[in-house]
Amino acid sequence: MNIEEIKQKALELHEKNQGKLEVVSKVKVNDAMDLALAYTPGVAEPCKKIHEDNELAYKYTNKGNMVAVVTDGSAVLGLGNIGGIAGMPVMEGKSVLFKEFGNVDAFPICLNTQDTEEIIRTVKAISPSFGGINLEDIAAPRCFEIEKRLIEELDIPVFHDDQHGTAVIVLSAVINALRIVKKDISDVKIVISGAGAAGIAISNLLTLAGAKNNLILNSRGIIDPDDEKLDEARREIARTTNPNKVKGDLKTAMENADIFIGVSAPGILTKEMVSSMNHDAIVLAMANPVPEIYPDEAKEAGARVVGTGRSDYPNQVNNVLVFPGIFRGALDAKADKITDDMKLSAAYAIAHMVEQPVEGRILPEAFNKDVARNVANAVKKSWEEKKVIK
Repeated sequence: MNIEEIKQKALELHEKNQGKLEVVSKVKVNDAMDLALAYTPGVAEPCKKIHEDNELAYKYTNKGNMVAVVTDGSAVLGLGNIGGIAGMPVMEGKSVLFKEFGNVDAFPICLNTQDTEEIIRTVKAISPSFGGINLEDIAAPRCFEIEKRLIEELDIPVFHDDQHGTAVIVLSAVINALRIVKKDISDVKIVISGAGAAGIAISNLLTLAGAKNNLILNSRGIIDPDDEKLDEARREIARTTNPNKVKGDLKTAMENADIFIGVSAPGILTKEMVSSMNHDAIVLAMANPVPEIYPDEAKEAGARVVGTGRSDYPNQVNNVLVFPGIFRGALDAKADKITDDMKLSAAYAIAHMVEQPVEGRILPEAFNKDVARNVANAVKKSWEEKKVIK
């Protein structure tokens, strides 16, 4: 099925079902007694218990299994700023994946504002209904402040999947690719094309995993802390990367690189640039739907391990392997935040699902539901033991 056929089939599916979600009751209401227990007068009893102790909401309601998928519609897929309501099909889809892979009940919350303070106030106001908050498709740099503040001000997990879900699955791919080429993460030069939310989070998590030589590029080249055009988030990541103070464009950055990670734009990586990398190069070109370089071209240029964000090539780097298990584990642990140790533990859990990585298989299949269970177990254990589970 070609892309035009997929587009038409998708429209038909959404129209036929009027979206992808519905609410299904856990209890039946078939007679007066059922009504008395589920609603008045019986429902007053759990209300009174929760009023005495708010933590009992986890016992008497579904709060502990509910996640809000919150967007302002400012950075939806590759469509850009299309607004909250236009982003709802994506948020519904995300909610479907939460349920299918993690048995998490997720609800789309599409906001009609892109004001940072108003978003924070709104999410805080609705938070009593939920056990966790998944921020989705909120543009940088606004997303950094929103997530930071909500983590500080709420007592439930807050997770911006575009940042951290992407970072976790990239680290999993890097772990297994490095096993194939027999290199250590502390010794490799890593080039990250894209200084947005995902690129910054990827660099931070790779550093926590032991990487010491990351270069991040925006459209103007390797980011420089002295660049007055950078916002504070990008200036901070510029200060903590590029230890050799390399200056220049992508071509310069790629010389003698071991790993390329693309979260940027289609077609920007040339075969010549790949050829300039070190032996046994790793290329993760994740721009969608058109990657920074197509896998066959990267292979022809000498790359040994190649991944993309697409399902029609080997090694799809897809964060559907991450967020259902992360939230399942955090909810089961009753964690009040998702820590760096939990993210690292998730990455190792995913990587270990492939016992013997080979060039064409560095990650488990997207439809393997054991992945979410293993991630959840590792995340829960990490929270309980306050350490990275390797």
